[in-house]
Amino acid sequence: MAKNVKLDAKGYPKFGMRDKIAYAAGDFGCNMSFALKGTVQTFWLVYMMLETGLLSVLLLLVQIWDAINDPIIGSMIDADNRKYKMGKFKTYIFIGACGLLVAGAVVFLPFPNAAVWLKAVMFIVGYIIWDACYTVANVPYGSMLSLVTEDPGERAQLSTWRSVGSMVGGMIPGMILPMIIWRKEVDAAGNPIINPETGVQVETLLGDRVFWAALLMGVLGFIAFMFMIKTITVRVDESSVKTNEAGEKFNVLKAFGNFMKNRPAVGATVAAMGMFLGMQSATTANTIMFATYFGMASLSGIIQLIGFLPMFLFMPFIKKIVNKFGKKEASVAGNIVSLVGGLIMLIFPMIANKSIALVVYMIGLVVFGIGMGVYTCVSWALMADAIDYNEWKTGKREEGTVYSLHSFFRKLAQGVGPSVVLLVMGALGYVSDLGTAGQSAATSYNMCWLVAGLYLFSAVLQLIGIAFIYNLDKKTMAQMNSELAARKAAN
Repeated sequence: MAKNVKLDAKGYPKFGMRDKIAYAAGDFGCNMSFALKGTVQTFWLVYMMLETGLLSVLLLLVQIWDAINDPIIGSMIDADNRKYKMGKFKTYIFIGACGLLVAGAVVFLPFPNAAVWLKAVMFIVGYIIWDACYTVANVPYGSMLSLVTEDPGERAQLSTWRSVGSMVGGMIPGMILPMIIWRKEVDAAGNPIINPETGVQVETLLGDRVFWAALLMGVLGFIAFMFMIKTITVRVDESSVKTNEAGEKFNVLKAFGNFMKNRPAVGATVAAMGMFLGMQSATTANTIMFATYFGMASLSGIIQLIGFLPMFLFMPFIKKIVNKFGKKEASVAGNIVSLVGGLIMLIFPMIANKSIALVVYMIGLVVFGIGMGVYTCVSWALMADAIDYNEWKTGKREEGTVYSLHSFFRKLAQGVGPSVVLLVMGALGYVSDLGTAGQSAATSYNMCWLVAGLYLFSAVLQLIGIAFIYNLDKKTMAQMNSELAARKAAN
């Protein structure tokens, strides 16, 4: 069988489908854990009944630590010059994957009757353990895109397949989890229990099931990581991935300053922050909206899936789209379409008929998803190009640090966004002690406006990041790649 393997000029197996599927499996593994982040907020708000203000503060604290943690681990990986049998990056991914087997479930220990102070301690300790394991796996995984291939088109394909892994890894729990963890309540006679305020059937979150589902997802994620480690080929010398010169201490301020000078990295990061501050921060409000306004929390995952399906339309054609128009140009066009989708969403809260309102919401979601298609496919390739840009301008690649600082801001947005949304939910009338069953009609209606506004905000910030900050258009990319190739040839 080995005789049939085609080798490239350096003697490695040629880049192909094995690499793409393997890299997709890596993000599938990451998302078996990451997909639980939205459920974390819902679990602690609805099942553990933490007050919105307290949960907001706790979430912000752990996410700030999460964000600080990333550059530290990124620099640690860059500074590690030891030789590993599997290679440095794969070894760190393996260590993180082992931790994630059980770490995700630690955040969902179901003790709703515990004292408030104990709940706060459980949340912080559980989240920190989970986050540490996730970061150890995710930071080197993200940096590996630049090490599998140096070809820009092949990197775009890897980014696309990473998006496939990410979306599948996010969609499976996103679609199935709500059906498992939510139960529609009925009385002794089997009749639906209706909330007299909102007029919809009461739904209850089953916390014990969330815990066991998280354990199962940890196992599935581990299997996906192992497949990636065994299958993918690293073709670029790992010793070239250094943050600093030998013996130089990692300087956070200096690294931050260098990152801020990397305009493509900043633009790609602003766009990613827009996604987390807007669209993904809407997860909890969206769940509460479906539970209290539409009375269908158990089906919310399937409805959300409809918004993600259009993204798959672009995947078979992404290489041709990128080669013809460029990553930036194609992404900007998509960002404008997403903006239209966000505007459509602003219409559905104005419609009194809930069935028609749901249809309009879904139309806005589909348009938003179509616009997100290209950007989702190339988002990680944009960061790989930003790492090349850093080398082009400074002579240093600095994969670990550039990626980890990008991850720092993403995770900061992941903390700030949901924290602010929780505070807004409290201001809009959500009362934690009442669960989803006792919320008022006004509160459920306010959730609709909050969700629509968050999607629109997400589209605006992504457009600003890619259209006005990210400066690697097709022409500049060609110049950069040509000059980098000339430098390598000269060496």
